[in-house]
Amino acid sequence: MAAPTTDDIDALVGPATPHFAFQIRARVREAIADLPADDPVRRYGEAKIELLDSLGFASTKAEDSEAATRDGPGWDGVPSSAPASHPLPRNA
Repeated sequence: MAAPTTDDIDALVGPATPHFAFQIRARVREAIADLPADDPVRRYGEAKIELLDSLGFASTKAEDSEAATRDGPGWDGVPSSAPASHPLPRNA
């Protein structure tokens, strides 16, 4: 298998949704597993793994918390309105 590129990582992560974040995270981990620690693609993949980890506990991939403000009408009744930049608290 050819060494992965940042485009390969983006192709995996780009369509990610909260429902599949952990499965995609596993694929990214597998893709970068054989790369050296200082490889830029590995570091890029590790950053995307962090995003996917947060996304798994969120309801949107919006990176800007202002993208889904919670002060509008009805938001107080939507407990799953957590963006990836501010995911729901994790239960240990």
